[in-house]
Amino acid sequence: MNPPVIGIDIGGTGIKGGLVDPTRGKLLGEPVCVPTPQPATPKAVAQAVALLVADVSVYPEAPAADSPMGVTFPGIIRHGMVHSAANMDRSWLNTDINELLTTRLGRRVEVINDADAAGLAETRYGAGAGVSGAVLVITLGTGIGSALILNGQLMPNVEFGHLEVDGCRAETTTSAVARERDQLSWEEYSVLLQRYFSHVEFLLSPELFIVGGGISQRASEYLPNLKLQTPIVPAVFRNEAGIVGAAIQAFAPEHS
Repeated sequence: MNPPVIGIDIGGTGIKGGLVDPTRGKLLGEPVCVPTPQPATPKAVAQAVALLVADVSVYPEAPAADSPMGVTFPGIIRHGMVHSAANMDRSWLNTDINELLTTRLGRRVEVINDADAAGLAETRYGAGAGVSGAVLVITLGTGIGSALILNGQLMPNVEFGHLEVDGCRAETTTSAVARERDQLSWEEYSVLLQRYFSHVEFLLSPELFIVGGGISQRASEYLPNLKLQTPIVPAVFRNEAGIVGAAIQAFAPEHS
């Protein structure tokens, strides 16, 4: 049996982590979490990640201190470099996040876009397992994340949250945070989701939509209101998909 892998999921409002069996996609025990530092600068976030890793490392099942681990980041990651940070401090831009965290933690760190991590988890072991063709995972949280998986292969850094719908960038009006900010009822929010998913469906014609993020726990409040040709289902891993996907990335990196 392969040893567990530490997965850390960095978000705009919170950072969470845990131990994962990467060969089964199973989170071992309860995740631990801390608020995302404000401002969310590289130094502050790296310190928060180090504290989480220390908390997770006390578990009896924790891997060796020099074992690789996976981390998600809410932005475009290319060859370990941060190329967008819409919901993080702007000082992240052009930061080598792989090097930053590897140096800070003293172990090899594989960083992946947060929605891409959710996509890996859901298509390997979750709602999209065994589905051929195009599968699109949409995470509704601080913003809107997206992961496109084609015949089991991740197409990294797809940013469908930045599509323009009704004259606005979709994530500014249709994220989970936007729903809370605008005090929308579930019925009102469903109207916005319908417009968004109909637009993406027209552009992509996927085989399956999977909805993740913390709001996926309330999927019964809005998914039945959506009328699409494409099946749409809640994520199996719900708000833990990033942790699981980060660990999968560290166990068998898809790209760098």
